[in-house]
Parts: sequence; structure tokens; C-alpha cells
Amino acid sequence: MKLFRTMTLAASALALAVGMAQADSTVRFWYHFDNADNPMDALVAKFEKANPGIKVEAENVPWNSYYDNLYTAIIGGNAPDAAMVKMFAQPRLVEMGALEPIGERIDAWEGKADLQDNLLDLTRAPDGNAYYLPVQYVVLYLYYRQDMFQELGLEVPKTCDEFRDVAKKLTRDTDGDGTPDVYGFGFRGAKGGHDHWASFTLSREGVSLQDGLTSDAGIAGSQFVVDLFQKDGVFPPSAPNDGFQEIIGGFKAGKTAMTIHHIGSANGMVEALGDKVSAAPVPECGGGHWTAFGDESTAVLSSAEDKDAAWKWISFLSTAGNNTTFNEATGQLPVTKTDSESWSLHPKRFVKATVDSLPFAHMLPNVSQTSDFVNTVWPVNMQRALTGEISAKEMNEKIAELYAE
Repeated sequence: MKLFRTMTLAASALALAVGMAQADSTVRFWYHFDNADNPMDALVAKFEKANPGIKVEAENVPWNSYYDNLYTAIIGGNAPDAAMVKMFAQPRLVEMGALEPIGERIDAWEGKADLQDNLLDLTRAPDGNAYYLPVQYVVLYLYYRQDMFQELGLEVPKTCDEFRDVAKKLTRDTDGDGTPDVYGFGFRGAKGGHDHWASFTLSREGVSLQDGLTSDAGIAGSQFVVDLFQKDGVFPPSAPNDGFQEIIGGFKAGKTAMTIHHIGSANGMVEALGDKVSAAPVPECGGGHWTAFGDESTAVLSSAEDKDAAWKWISFLSTAGNNTTFNEATGQLPVTKTDSESWSLHPKRFVKATVDSLPFAHMLPNVSQTSDFVNTVWPVNMQRALTGEISAKEMNEKIAELYAE
């Protein structure tokens, strides 16, 4: 009897030990924060308190080497269990078999209903699977000088025709020297300005980077941009070479009355201009709207030892309250409706312009040609079209040729 009790106790202890080993999990999480005020330790502590069987090891990997390190870790069999990821990396990660489909987990998750509309559609993979859970985002919108609009009795433009009309009225010679010193719109003709052009061109019915660019509608979009510069004179003369610093600096200095960017510029705008600056969605052009979506999501890696634990962690980061804490360090917007309503890091008018723009936000195609489009083909040919070296039709043909490869 004594031997039996001893064996029973030993077996129970072994079973308990095995159960404890199965209950304890470690989630290795990679992320990239540049902000020195990093809230990750506080988020990890909160999560671990609510989930005592799960330990999170969060590693802040420098952005400049983030994806090189991630791809190398995956190939070497040492990938994290979960990671921050952007859409441009999704095709390669899917091809590598590195991502765990999480669509069923998202559908069963109580936090799904609180996500901003369109985010899950924007981050869905071409194969129809959901591999990403959105964690932060930005959307481009129209910045405008509210004081100048009020001075001239103008309404915020809702269409391309209205945009052209107000841009012409806002282009003025205010110092009496015979040449304009205020321009209607600060256009980014250098690298990175494709989003400005896209709002006027890819919005048109049947037009995308992969189809319809050489149609009448596609050419009309690029011609609209060229005419704004060459015929209407509503861009500064420097527009073909202007980059981010120039368009933001010109707007703050009162050299331009409108430009396009996202909420990342909002606080700097308000610091410089106060209530003189406001925001609205980009205008409808040619039958539709198009604005750029800037993404950041999280994913569970297919090699994760405990996928349930990894999912619990990433869904925790995209849950109301936690998502605010996460995004206070990044300056981007929370993905939950609840956190968006109480968001205080940016003035409400810029948050509203972002949320109002989300239903027609888009991303560039996740194909290899897009890198060349962004870095060389668009800026080179946009500059040539603006300066009259080539026509709008020829510009679009060059882009179409790239995507036909």
C-alpha cells in the first residue's frame, strides 16, 4: 500500500510538472521603435500579469536592418514567434512560408468589431488569407490654410474641378512685385510625390498602375497634374524638384495654401500655424477617390512554438487601450475605433480627416516593379512631364511599360 501511494504521488507530481511545462510559453517578439520613450516594457508587464502562463521577450531591432535580420533569422531557423511587419514584405514572407494564417483567429476575436473599417481588407494577402493584424496606420489627406480660404470666401474642394478653381484663386501676388508669392498647392515632384499624382490620377474609373494608365481616363489624370503646373501656374516653380522638406516647409511658411501628407506632419503644422491649418480628404477626381495608406501590422510566424500564445500577444497590442499606449510611441494612429475617439496626441480635425479618408485608402501593388516605380520611373518621368520634355501620355506609357514587364 505504501509503495502504491508513493508511485501514485510520483505519477501525480510528474503529471503536474508536464502540465506546468505545457502551460508556460515564451513569445519572442521583434519590433522597431525609434522613439526613446519606449512603452514596450509596460505593455509586456501588463500582458504577462493578465496571462501568467506566457512570457514575452520583446526585442527592438533597428529599422535600417530590420528586414535583413528577419529574413536571415527565418532562413536560419531562428525566427521570432511574432513580429511587426509591413505590407511590402508580405509577398516575400508568404513565398518563404514564414507566416501563419490568422483569419480564423481574427474572426473569433472579440476585438475585431472595434477595428477601423477597411483595415483588414487593406492588409489581406492576394491569396485571400489574412496573415497580418493591423497595429497602426496613417492615411494621406489634404492640408489647407483655413485662414486663406476664409479670407477669400472659398469652400474646401470636394472634386478635381473645385480643386483647380480654388487653387487658381489661392495663387496670388500679395506683395505687389508682379509675380505670385503664394501658390495654390505644394506639389511634390521629386521622389515620394507619386502619392500626390495618384490622388489625381488613380482615382479615375478603370485606372490603376497595372491597368488603364494609357486609357483616356489615365492620361487625363496625368494631364490634369501637368496643366496645374504649366497652364494654371498653381504649383511653385520649384515643384518638379520639390521633396518632402520643401512641400512641408513651403506650407508652414505660407508659400502654399494646400498640400498632401498624413498625420505625421500635423503637430508640426499646428506648432507653426495654430488654427490657421486644417485638413480634409483629398478631392474626388474622375469618378472616384484614391489616397495612400501607410501600414504597420503584426504577424504570427509559422515557426512559432506556441501559436496560441503568439496570437494572444499580437491581439493584445491591437486591443483598445493597449493600442493607444503602443501608438503614443510611434506618432501614428491607433487601429481601434475606441482609441481613435479618445486619441489626444493629434488635434481632432486631423484624426477625423484620416478616419474619413480610410474607406478609399489604397496601397501600391505588392510586386517587384513598384520599387522601381517609386524610386526612379515615376519621379524621372513626372519631372520630365512637368518641364515639357515629354507629354502626359508618354509619361503614362513609361509607367505602363514598367508594369507590363
